[in-house]
Amino acid sequence: MYMRLRPLAATNLLFNSGAKSSSKQLFRGANSSRRLYVTRAPENNKRGEIDISSYPPERIRNFSIIAHIDHGKSTLADRLLEHTGVITKSGKNKQVLDKLKVERERGITVKAQSASMFYEHKGDQYLMNLIDTPGHVDFSYEVSRSLAACQGTILLVDAAQGIQAQTVANFYLAFGEGLEVIPMLNKVDLPTAEPERAAQQIESAFEIESDKILHISAKTGLGVDQVLPAVIEKTPPPLGSVDKPFKALLFDTWYDTYVGVVCLMAIKDGSIKRGDRIVSSHSGTKYEVAEVGIMHPEQTPTTLLQVGQVGYIVCNMKSIAEAHVGDTFYKDRHPVEPLPGFVPAKSMVFAGVFPIDAGEFDSLNESIQKLTLNDSSVSVHKETSAALGQGWRLGFLGTLHMDVFRQRLEEEYDANVLITSPTVPYQIKFTDGTIKFIQTPADFPDTHTLQDFVESTMEPYVSATILFPEKYLGCMLELCTTHRGEIHNHTYIDETRVMLKCELPMAEIVTDFYDKLKSKSQGFASFDYEESGYKTSDLVKMEVLLNGEAVDALAAVMHKSMVVTAGRDIAKRLKEVIRRQLFDIIIQTSANGKIVARETVKQLRKNVTAKCYGGDITRKMKLLNRQKEGKKRMKKIGKVELPQEAFLSIMTKSQS
Repeated sequence: MYMRLRPLAATNLLFNSGAKSSSKQLFRGANSSRRLYVTRAPENNKRGEIDISSYPPERIRNFSIIAHIDHGKSTLADRLLEHTGVITKSGKNKQVLDKLKVERERGITVKAQSASMFYEHKGDQYLMNLIDTPGHVDFSYEVSRSLAACQGTILLVDAAQGIQAQTVANFYLAFGEGLEVIPMLNKVDLPTAEPERAAQQIESAFEIESDKILHISAKTGLGVDQVLPAVIEKTPPPLGSVDKPFKALLFDTWYDTYVGVVCLMAIKDGSIKRGDRIVSSHSGTKYEVAEVGIMHPEQTPTTLLQVGQVGYIVCNMKSIAEAHVGDTFYKDRHPVEPLPGFVPAKSMVFAGVFPIDAGEFDSLNESIQKLTLNDSSVSVHKETSAALGQGWRLGFLGTLHMDVFRQRLEEEYDANVLITSPTVPYQIKFTDGTIKFIQTPADFPDTHTLQDFVESTMEPYVSATILFPEKYLGCMLELCTTHRGEIHNHTYIDETRVMLKCELPMAEIVTDFYDKLKSKSQGFASFDYEESGYKTSDLVKMEVLLNGEAVDALAAVMHKSMVVTAGRDIAKRLKEVIRRQLFDIIIQTSANGKIVARETVKQLRKNVTAKCYGGDITRKMKLLNRQKEGKKRMKKIGKVELPQEAFLSIMTKSQS
């Protein structure tokens, strides 16, 4: 018996779950004129649920794609979705899994996305769960969480560019997780491609034999038909048993206006279906499962989820605070040992976020909560500024992470926010042995405390890896040393490319270091870093004074050697953006109780002597003195209004 079913979003081609007992139901794709067939569970036809119960762990493969920025991860994901019939083949499929507006505008992946595919190999039907991951170092936490749900990963390398800094970082991240790494060279059809040289780099850096590397072109589809067979043969199936009590790892979440929190889970043991009651190991809260399903590539309900599979669960979780990434879920009255979870993300860049309109505080608070549910690597603490009012101190993994978060707030939630200059967390060691973490310049000790009670001040350092052509070696060495870097070594990965290892203060790379790196190398250098601990440093707090009053939102902590240059630069920038008043505005920057720079915004002055045509000079002096006294009184009670451009000008450093 045939019946018409409602089309599933973005599900356009044939797939077969392999369930012999299921009946085939007629289905028309949402964007296709062809008649297509989908295998569904007969007892749930009205709900449109797919039956995937016939896929044991031996016929499931969970894998991800990792690579450097712009090496073709999202393009390869598009071709695999086309190859397995999840989406129709057309020239318009670009970044299908990059669902955020900011990802499409910037052309980068900032959020890991999963998609399930059905694929036949040597007569057997396989369920392939693909996770497309970001490439930039600022989103490495997304990569690490995604790898926890996989058993293998495709390491994609651009045949024209070769190994880049984040290629190395991502390889060791996957290797450390114990995943099977499948190397592939992409863009081999480009005129500038050098697949032999790139293969030698992979063999030299990762000790992978060059004859085991697949050569593909994700854009044209060349060799893509070999990708999934390679994944099936080289990636081990997930471990676990369907007979054991249900156990699942929560590795991603997002908020839906209609159903609340949606949880993306990797099923480690047992099975789960609609109507079951599950319990959070973290909070002990019980939930009733309203829907389970897979991303195909949109949310597609299934009859159940079982061991080895990756899918979403809707369980009427209404409160954002209830979702904890890394949590273990089990069935009610069947407790299990919690999974290790994830190491919490350590914020490396902090910035204050304030609403431009104080009346939007509550709506912005709700928007930040929903967005941090989708990006659990952001830390949130409320703070109050005398200049900007109530706001939040947010912690990010890097400056790009901060900028993307701001853009998502503005585009997805229509928020109008002001973000202060980024700072890094410092450490203060007191003479009594206690250590205090400093996340805001306002918490930094004053001059008296520094002299009498502080033993040392410390700042975070990072271990950096820079890859670039040999001819830029001198420029890269100079760039690192001028940013207080310590060169460890440099090695040649082939005849023309150099890998430089060095240590840099984190504060140096959160501003304009990356821009200078690209500028001095004409765009050929790549950069990656990881935290390497704290080192003693001569730190001071620089304050900005307007008519003698400190503006806490413009204060900054920096190395002593940078105070004079930075102080003069900030004073000049503020002079350009602060509007003239009816009194003089004195702009000063100070450190350790000493003024290091001063600028003056001249007052607006009325020509009070214009009505005097000749006559005694004493009459003109009387008018001028009266005006002078009025200016003094106005200066005492007048307040300097700081426009938004003043804060933005401090954030944006001039390009060198």
